[in-house]
Amino acid sequence: MRVEIVEAPDFAPCAALRRRVFMDEQGFTEAEEFDALDADAIHLLGLVDGVPMGTARLLRAGDVGKIGRVCVLPEARGTGLGARLIEASLARLAKDPALSRAYLSAQTQAIGFYERAGFAAEGPEYLDGTVPHRDMWRALRPGKG
Repeated sequence: MRVEIVEAPDFAPCAALRRRVFMDEQGFTEAEEFDALDADAIHLLGLVDGVPMGTARLLRAGDVGKIGRVCVLPEARGTGLGARLIEASLARLAKDPALSRAYLSAQTQAIGFYERAGFAAEGPEYLDGTVPHRDMWRALRPGKG
């Protein structure tokens, strides 16, 4: 199995993955899933043997890099693709010297996954759509943020 993380050359495969996971599987509406931020985001695409199986969206807000819309198709879960997407997201954000911290809004059931990537939950649980989430943060570089 060959896993590769690339900056998506176009948004279509990322949108298809997000539609399948967030809308079809988890029940988010199109209005909840897609927004104007997609046009300005960096979209990473996780390929398994050349087939799109996961994606993540990267945004910038001041000195914070935001990782969002992280998803992996059911058939690729447990393969390490999600961890590779997060590693690649952090590496891409760390290339920007103006960014010191990374932020994400984690589905509560995935907090342990993000903790293994160095994120720490802060603040109360809240609903995004009908799914419980918590904010999570981590420094992009050792000794920062």
